[in-house]
Amino acid sequence: MRTGVDSIDFEKGGGLVPVVVQDASTKEVLTLAYASRESLELTRKTGNSWFWSRSRNRLWMKGEESGNTQRVTRIMVDCDSDAVVYVAEPSGPACHTGERTCFHNEVEVAGVSTPR
Repeated sequence: MRTGVDSIDFEKGGGLVPVVVQDASTKEVLTLAYASRESLELTRKTGNSWFWSRSRNRLWMKGEESGNTQRVTRIMVDCDSDAVVYVAEPSGPACHTGERTCFHNEVEVAGVSTPR
């Protein structure tokens, strides 16, 4: 089902919605960020991933400083209309540390052995 930006509930999150960025080819989660209505519209219109920086209190496009952009191919909205997934084709690492994904630190789970 296709939906518009107006169907997204930005008010639940104080004007922001969480955005999970997923690699279009590997399905790996690359990052979690936040979007305002304006940043989501910019993403939709430009095809580049735009977010709202809570620490800098401003709009930012992924890669505007690093050059590691993300070309968004799909925008998915969850069933409650209060969270979004950007399915993207990354051109470089997603994490500011240089790691491919921001989710590169692991917390141990008792009784579970995970291969590396």
